[in-house]
Amino acid sequence: MTGGLKDEETEEYIHAPFIRKQGNIYKPNNKTMDDDSINEKTMQDVHTKEIDLVNRDPKHLNDDVVKVDFEDVVAEPAGTYSFDGVWKASFTTFTVTKYWCYRLLTALVGIPLALVWGIFFAILSFIHIWAVVPCVKSYLIEIHCISRVYSICIHTFCDPFFEAMGKCLGGIHVRTIKEV
Repeated sequence: MTGGLKDEETEEYIHAPFIRKQGNIYKPNNKTMDDDSINEKTMQDVHTKEIDLVNRDPKHLNDDVVKVDFEDVVAEPAGTYSFDGVWKASFTTFTVTKYWCYRLLTALVGIPLALVWGIFFAILSFIHIWAVVPCVKSYLIEIHCISRVYSICIHTFCDPFFEAMGKCLGGIHVRTIKEV
């Protein structure tokens, strides 16, 4: 087999051919100048996708966790009100302090933590792809062989015994009679 499979109606490659007829192995999407008839799909790089700067939690991961406003922390019950100016200044101080401390912490610690979490999930992906899945597949292959041997043993030795016991005990009938 030296080439990819072709669809008879469209005459386009479904799979890439094994022998590259054009382009560079390091840049597989470049074309030669004289061959513009081949339709190649351009693949988008997942690392260069655009991020949404307005909606920064599109999957709603932190909806119930970090929504803490002034009213959630400080509240004055009826009859024990402070001066209006103190209440407004407290609200402004709380809100501005929370906002700027968060921004300062993300500026100082956000990028190093992003690096740590990127490394962590890269290691987790590596372990899953190169260790966990092959071990599970290997285990399933091995257990399939063991299950076939176990099934043969059960059918060979246990089935005749249980069939014989079923025939012996199948004729027993139990009746209950209530005597008064």
